[in-house]
Amino acid sequence: VTGGSSGIGKCIAIECYKQGAFITLIARDENKLLQTKKEIEKYSVNDKQVVLCISVDVSKDYEQVENVLKQAQEKLGPVDMLVNCAGTSITGKFEDIEVNCFERLMAVNYLGSVYPSRAVIATMKERRMGRIVFVSSQAGQLGLFGYTAYSPTKFALRGLAEALQMEVKPYNIYVTVAYPPDTDTPGFAEESKTKPLETKLISETSSVCQAEQVARVIVKDAIQGNFNSSVGSDGYMLSILTSGMSPVTSITEGLQQVVCMGIFRIIGLFYLGSFDSIVRRCMMQREKSESAAKTE
Repeated sequence: VTGGSSGIGKCIAIECYKQGAFITLIARDENKLLQTKKEIEKYSVNDKQVVLCISVDVSKDYEQVENVLKQAQEKLGPVDMLVNCAGTSITGKFEDIEVNCFERLMAVNYLGSVYPSRAVIATMKERRMGRIVFVSSQAGQLGLFGYTAYSPTKFALRGLAEALQMEVKPYNIYVTVAYPPDTDTPGFAEESKTKPLETKLISETSSVCQAEQVARVIVKDAIQGNFNSSVGSDGYMLSILTSGMSPVTSITEGLQQVVCMGIFRIIGLFYLGSFDSIVRRCMMQREKSESAAKTE
């Protein structure tokens, strides 16, 4: 589990550990990793289970990522499931975000998932088995005000997942893309400090989920080999609306998409209208305040 020292990544690791898995946690902060390791070990179901910690930045040096994953597989055996959960977020208006922030987010959120996946795929193909999970976001299904740096990196994961799934399906390897909503994590709390007003108001149109709930859904979908993983009714609707040419796990899933697409599009248009209205109101309010300030 990359990004496994906190938030959704930590909860996914706990959920898998509860089911008897051996866990490798990968993150940058060694102290947080060791603290998380102790927390996870409380949920062991047998004496043989192991939690291995590796401190590395998965977005910087592919060879280093490849080496540490090779070491992990030598210690614990081949990777049955890779969960790419390392990620970060920056919010702000397009022109206010520093250019290097766009580069950093693409490195962490996209290449930080490419590198670990690239490092394990050959072994999975040889074994004719494996699961790869990409943790995207609902902001990877729908571009929103304030997420011009973040959304594209999460959209990119879907493109990677779709292309990779077509390549590896004959080898009995299944890819899952998870689209969690706003989730109560340290990263979300940090992001909320700098959110533009428009982004906050749009986010408030849906509730904040608990990381444990999101983790349970992702692990279940990954084990079942589902390509899409969404949480709640809003998540289900978004997955239908954005299904496009994405793979389906079953005929039933495909039929649901065909039947529900029209009505969900109508509902979606109302949502988009309300978001546009929020942005317009905020702009008018800001211009009114600026005008009043100049008059004074």
